[in-house]
Amino acid sequence: MTSRDSVTDAKCAVQHKHAPRPLPLFLELVRSISQSRPELAAKALDGLAKYERAPRDLALRECPAIARAGPASLRDCGGSGPPAVLVPSLINPPDVLDLDEGSSLAAAVARMGRRALLVDWGKAGERSGLDLAGHVERLLLPLLRQAGEQPALIGYCLGGTMTIAAANLMQVERVATLAAPWRFAAYPEGSRASLQRLWEGARPAAAQLGALPMEILQSAFWSLDPERTVGKFARFAEYDPASDKARRFVVLEDWANEGEPLPFPAARELIEDLFGNDLPGSGGWRVGGKAVTDRLGCPLLNLTAADDRITPDAAAPAGEALQLDTGHVGMVVGSARVKLHEALAKFLGAPCR
Repeated sequence: MTSRDSVTDAKCAVQHKHAPRPLPLFLELVRSISQSRPELAAKALDGLAKYERAPRDLALRECPAIARAGPASLRDCGGSGPPAVLVPSLINPPDVLDLDEGSSLAAAVARMGRRALLVDWGKAGERSGLDLAGHVERLLLPLLRQAGEQPALIGYCLGGTMTIAAANLMQVERVATLAAPWRFAAYPEGSRASLQRLWEGARPAAAQLGALPMEILQSAFWSLDPERTVGKFARFAEYDPASDKARRFVVLEDWANEGEPLPFPAARELIEDLFGNDLPGSGGWRVGGKAVTDRLGCPLLNLTAADDRITPDAAAPAGEALQLDTGHVGMVVGSARVKLHEALAKFLGAPCR
């Protein structure tokens, strides 16, 4: 591991965003909505055009890597004190946990008297043989063991699921999950069935490619509430392009529409074993040769979102829970992040500054 002195004063590299790729799946949603709500569809297309033309002048920092395990790395996002490792989902880039100065969860954790370390899973092509359990065993655990001492873990979405698995296999100080699923049987039966049908159609091509393209998963998320997805672009059409609201919309949509494909073994395990058979919730998920459980031997706090279309509140792990009045992404970058930071600061035993 690189010494702390070598990164204390290092400035994070700057990475500029690029223009978004086309959104054919979104256009299909608009087409279907247009049959019942043509005005909404027309406004959404206007919003899509404005989104594609919007300037991408936000410079995202890329914090220095202090540890590596294969393609994955542990990035130092500042702060000092005991380590707190932020574990993002595999499905979208880790940027959402360190989006910008005003909304960065990593920066907030660094202000809580913690050394904020962010997991970056790296390129999917270099993880092609790993299922979810393999990501925990061969990437996450080696990174955590290089944190210097027992870390606190903060896992977002699927990253929270994987964080709980890791906490079964090594000693950690405490675990906080953010909108993380564990009891997959708590998802609406229709949503689970729809995901299985999507997988049946996508599996042959995904097996041949060795990965499930992110766009396939994106279509599954959008299908949970098509009108809401179309509606947000219709609202964007009315924003002042120079406003902070418009800028934040563009940043978040770029993040949501980017990401590495999911390695085929990980996609198969996620859809068939977790969503299909609820192995975590039923006690049948094995990681590192051990059945993992959400009954941890360390403090566990689960933060959920009341308006979450991706992870229902009932799917959260066992243990102490705190629900925020927000959505899946809004809890980490929206106005609800203030309450999120306060709850994490209290859980981590530090003032929220």
